[in-house]
Parts: sequence; structure tokens; C-alpha cells
Amino acid sequence: MEPNILLEALIDEAGVSRAGLAGHINQAGRARGLCLRYEHTAVSRWLKGQRPRGQVPDLICEVLGTRLGRPVALDDIGMGASGGNATAHSMSLSGFVDRATTLWRWDEQRRPHLATAPAVTGTTAVMPVWEWENPPEDTDVSRPGQTRVSTADIVTLRAARDHYEQMYRKAGGIATRSRVVGFLNARAAPLLRGGCGDELGRRLHRATAGLVAVAGICAYDSDAHGLAQRYFHQALRLAKAGGDRGLGAYVIALLVNQSLFLADHRRAVAFAEAALRAAGAHITPALAADLYAMQAKAYARLGDSASTLACIRRAESEADRVLPGGEPDETGYVQPGLVDVQVAEALLTLGDVSAARQHAVSAVRAPAHDRGRVHRLAMLTQIELLQGEADRAARTAAEMAEGARGMDSRRLRDRLRSVREQLTASGCAEAARTAEVIDGALRVPL
Repeated sequence: MEPNILLEALIDEAGVSRAGLAGHINQAGRARGLCLRYEHTAVSRWLKGQRPRGQVPDLICEVLGTRLGRPVALDDIGMGASGGNATAHSMSLSGFVDRATTLWRWDEQRRPHLATAPAVTGTTAVMPVWEWENPPEDTDVSRPGQTRVSTADIVTLRAARDHYEQMYRKAGGIATRSRVVGFLNARAAPLLRGGCGDELGRRLHRATAGLVAVAGICAYDSDAHGLAQRYFHQALRLAKAGGDRGLGAYVIALLVNQSLFLADHRRAVAFAEAALRAAGAHITPALAADLYAMQAKAYARLGDSASTLACIRRAESEADRVLPGGEPDETGYVQPGLVDVQVAEALLTLGDVSAARQHAVSAVRAPAHDRGRVHRLAMLTQIELLQGEADRAARTAAEMAEGARGMDSRRLRDRLRSVREQLTASGCAEAARTAEVIDGALRVPL
């Protein structure tokens, strides 16, 4: 049995204790001629995944619906035909919000199973993307609520997304994750339960999707891949409720990147194709360039040279079409040089070290935020070592290590360790000195 997080979310929102819920159910049962004697221990069993018999699930819906002032269905409490594993198609938007906000609360509480859960694979991993791409659409996302959502609230959510993205780039995902998750719980969750019309509701879901995507990026950077994947799936569902195909394609790009890291290269190709296909005219040149570049890396890992080179050409063509100021905030990460470093990695996998170096040098010369520059220098270091230029590689690596100072990131630490191993193997004195600098950076615990 899996925990019934939908029921827990509604009990929490209703502000009733487990003993209180049991008492209300007993009372509601008496009105139907039933003699029930439930206590808090029964509610605890339901929260662990047990389904009560007879009319009790309906009574739970009745009691919670009365307290919340809105209808509550069996699927909303995780006791419908699909159980607690309802997909986005079978679950109401309200039920999805309850499940999503429960995850945020658990993450803020640092429940240990979240950080260690592996990313799901197979059909479970694919279904959220399929559901985003296919009907039904959300025809009306308006919602009643005592607290009314305002345009100013949407502005605040979007400003928070930009703020936490910049924090992530400068300080890393480990330091940023608790901040963005705390904001989701304190500000976004109440708004998702607030009252608004359809138009404002779509803007609300879109703005929240951007924030949730940043939470996923921070979880990925913290090596919590199962949690990151769940955040990405949530962001995809919120983007669909917001009616924003371009934003959904951006979230799928995050899933493509994670699939590459987890070495699921065929899934990376398939997800990128889904984003390009389903977003259609809503996709921007920057996002298309990144998707094609990541496809090129996946095809290179699969040993498909022809498809790799074809995707590289498409990526470079789209990158040439990017206009300054013409992209949404979410695709601001596609800065000059990003496609170059992606292409360099793909070409290096194919064994074309010389061409890879040309692209890596171009990437390093282009302006980039601190985090992006660290990854670009790491790629150039690797190529310089492969070409036998250990002293030059050591200087490049020293610049990389300096740029990574102050960032709490497991991904960057992985790059530092990898570069250190390669430098040490070269045996030159300059490399040994740079390895000591990297050791100093790695000595500080995350």
C-alpha cells in the first residue's frame, strides 16, 4: 500500500484532527442509520493506504466537503476507481492541487524518503508527457474560494520564479531548494485554493508551474532525482492547466536533460520529439535549439552519427534565429554558447575531438552566467587533456574551480571530481597544483 496523500492533504486543509474526522464520520453514519465507532487509529490506517468498507468513503467525502464548502469526490480522497495513483487525466484539477501541495509540505518538512526516492521509469515516466500532449484539455480552471486571487499575486509569483532562478545560478540548488519550496507552501499553495475566474486561473497555474519547475531543478541539482521528476511532472500538469504549450515544452526539456543524466538516451530522444511536435508554433527558437542539441547528445550516446549531425545542424539553425529580448523568462538559460557546449559534448562522444574543441572554445568565449561558465570550462578542460595539453588544461580547470566557489551543487561537485581525476592522471606539476585547489573546494561539506 502507498500513503494516501490526497486524503492527508484534504484533512490538513479542512483543519480537522484524525480523531475529529473519525468522530464526524461516526455522526454522519448515524444520520444514515449506521452504527460506526471509528477512532483516530482508523484514520491513520486510511492515510497509510487502507480503504474502508461500505459507505465510509462516501461519508469521508461528505464530511470533508461540508467543512471545505465544496464537493469532494472519491478520486479527490484517493479512494476512487483509480485509487491513490490517479493520473492527471483521471484526477480532477482540485485533486491534483491537493496532491501537489502535499508534496511541497513534505519536502519542506524534509521527509527522508523524498530525497532518496529513485526516478520512475517505463510507463510511469512516460504517461505525464503523453497526458500533457493529448486531450482532454482543461475547459475551465475557475475556482471558488474565500481568498480571491489578484493580478498582483500573479506578478509576485513570476517575480519569485526569477528571483529563485538567479539564486540557483549563483548559489546552487541545495541552498536554493528550501527557499523556493518554502515560498510554494507559504504563498503559492493558498493561491491555488483561492477563488478566481478562468482567465486569471490560467495565469495563476502558469506562474506556479514556473516556480515548481525551479523547485525541480534544485532537487535535480541536489541529486534527489525521484523528487525532481515529480516536480517536473507537476509543472507539466500546471502548464497544461495554464494553457501554455511553450511552457510545457520547456518543462519537457528539463525532463530530457534529466533523462540524459540518467543515461536513458532513447527516452531523451522521444521526449524531445514530443516537445517539438506538441508545442508546434508555440515553441521558441531558443528552446528548439536546446531540444535539438540535447537530442544530438542522446543520438551520439546511441552511436547514431547521422542523426547526431542532423540534430546539430537543426540546433545551430534555431540558435541563429534567437532574438535578444524575444524569449520568455523560462528560456533565458539558452544564452550564447549553450548550443556550442552541447554540440561539443556530442562531437566528443562521436570521437571528433578537434571539432569538439572549436565549439568548446566558442562556448567559453561567449558570455554566460556563473554556473553555465563552470560547465563550459569543465568541457574545455576535458578536451585539452585529451589533446595532451595538460598544463593548459590545468589553468582552465583552475578558472573553473574558482568560478564554482560559493555554489552548493552536487552536479558541480561531480564535475569538479571528474576533472580532478583526469588532471591527476596527466601527471604534470601544474595539474597537481590545480588538483589541490579542487580538493580545497571539495573539503567544505554541502
